[in-house]
Amino acid sequence: MTTTQTADQSDVRATNLAAVLSHLRAHAPCSRAAIASGTGLNKATITSLIGDLIDRRLVRETQQTQNHVGRPATLLVLDGSAFAAIGLEVSARGLTVAAFDSAGGQLLRWHRAVPAPDAPPAKMVAAIAALARRAVSTVRNSGRQVLGLTVGVPGLVSTDGSVVVAAGLGWHDVHLQDDLIQALANPPYPVTVDNDGNLAALAEHRYGPHAGAADLIHLTGETGIGAGVICDGRPLRGHLGYVGEVGHIQVAPNGPFCGCGRRGCLEAVASIPAILDRVSPLGDQPDPDMEARLDELVRRAEADEPAVTKVLLEVGSQLGQGISVLVNVLNPGLVVLGGSYATLARWLAGPIDKELRERSIAPDAGGCVVTASTFGADATAVGAVARSLDQLDAGRLPTL
Repeated sequence: MTTTQTADQSDVRATNLAAVLSHLRAHAPCSRAAIASGTGLNKATITSLIGDLIDRRLVRETQQTQNHVGRPATLLVLDGSAFAAIGLEVSARGLTVAAFDSAGGQLLRWHRAVPAPDAPPAKMVAAIAALARRAVSTVRNSGRQVLGLTVGVPGLVSTDGSVVVAAGLGWHDVHLQDDLIQALANPPYPVTVDNDGNLAALAEHRYGPHAGAADLIHLTGETGIGAGVICDGRPLRGHLGYVGEVGHIQVAPNGPFCGCGRRGCLEAVASIPAILDRVSPLGDQPDPDMEARLDELVRRAEADEPAVTKVLLEVGSQLGQGISVLVNVLNPGLVVLGGSYATLARWLAGPIDKELRERSIAPDAGGCVVTASTFGADATAVGAVARSLDQLDAGRLPTL
């Protein structure tokens, strides 16, 4: 009975701490009285919780404000001086690492080239670990404790952090989480690995223009096509962690062959590489930088070249067909076009929205809005930071 009561009290306190931190993140600077009013907690509880947060350097007092009645109230803000989280993205274009303090301030953002595409996974793991160690060192030199390191990968990632397959990296059955923990010599902070789409969706949910949206889908197509899903305010992960693999929805039965062996998959006709190949086939030419090809595509689209705008219209319609399946099943309020899709959103969003309205069971696409991400290429790394801050946001405070 005592153990049960202790656990219950701990859960209640964590819930209350989460409510206080959430209120501060949305409304700081604010007074203790405002926090009590906004959370519904009594003043004695607020005093205890704020004292704990100040002791742990997660909250600090700032200036005073004169109330209309009574003495001045001391205002509170989040304090990012003690803790930070690190997020790292692995992609075919390179490694991106970011670190944010616990108040949401960015401490660093670096991009590094990856080893050669045909390099063995062990070499990539070594490069990831080297960049992670440098970021950890920088965070610690700033006087902050690392809350966690999360790594995003474009592929199927199981719940134990193993990469089942990442076609764009040439990976199969890579035990990335375990390998990183070993390479980092069993660090005192948690190391986790997740799918890049899941993390990008988390970035939109936490930091994007529509932060707090309870139901959203984030779509990317840099290699295959993947969707990160936030459902009822939480990442949707599924039984084994393979949610959002929409690239193999068939949209063109007589279309080109897909890497999976079937014809007309969404990935085969509407991924970024597929779009580039449809507009400017390379043939036997050496493959230039994808970003350069994308820049050229945008230039031609802005010049209203009929062949280019026709392809983008078709791609938007095909993406809309695939997304409509998710919309009918999950009823999101928001679909965010991420990565290079955000760059092409001005041409893709219209036909996507048209397909959603025509194919959705609910009127007006179930209230779903299509928009472009504002994160550019950083969404996965930012979402990886947010994943490492999850425990803090849930009221599970780091030890002193």
